[in-house]
Amino acid sequence: MEPTPAFLLQINRLQKSFVAPDGARQQIVNIREFSLAAGVQLALAGESGSGKTTFLNLIAGILKPDSGTILFAGAIISAFSESQRDRFRAKNIGYIFQTFNLLPGYTCLENVLLGMSFGPGSDRVWAENLLRRVGLGDRLHHRPSQLSTGQQQRVAVARALANQPKLVLADEPTGNLDRRNSRAALGLIREVCRENGAALLLVSHDNEVLGQFDEARDFGELNASPSAELAP
Repeated sequence: MEPTPAFLLQINRLQKSFVAPDGARQQIVNIREFSLAAGVQLALAGESGSGKTTFLNLIAGILKPDSGTILFAGAIISAFSESQRDRFRAKNIGYIFQTFNLLPGYTCLENVLLGMSFGPGSDRVWAENLLRRVGLGDRLHHRPSQLSTGQQQRVAVARALANQPKLVLADEPTGNLDRRNSRAALGLIREVCRENGAALLLVSHDNEVLGQFDEARDFGELNASPSAELAP
């Protein structure tokens, strides 16, 4: 598939399946075509178990597809080795996990700096600036256990943006927050992505979250045959 300059991300005939406990192979992702332009903010709607997280993990290079092509900024990341995918992700993609994935033994600042160390390198001034930007200037040296759920989410946002990625992936990023904190967190994610020129691909089953996006798509329609059982 030839790259199209207007698109940051292009996906073609992407498939991923896993072996179920009974030995049957269960197809989770089967996407014929998908593209995302640079700087665009898109939400994908879908219920839990529909394959949304697997889809994001494939884009991020955490998982390798069974078949198909993932073209990101001119690079065919689906063809990379695991170590190549890890390095590419650190430099180009920020990931906001639903459970935040903060390291409990490290402070807010250290969590962000560690994330940066896998990319271009740690920059303490930039890390502190990001944490202040998300309202945690007075929590730089607090550990996750000393923060509220909403504050932990803000650390996760800062860490995802620390390497100034071209793309931010957000997996149900407000799922652990109450309504007030959910609205604030989503507004923050979108605003900081705009300021940094990053595209945003967010998945959620929350209609209130989805309603805040100008562009939203049904993941079930995009994903041709989730849960199809294949021969072992």
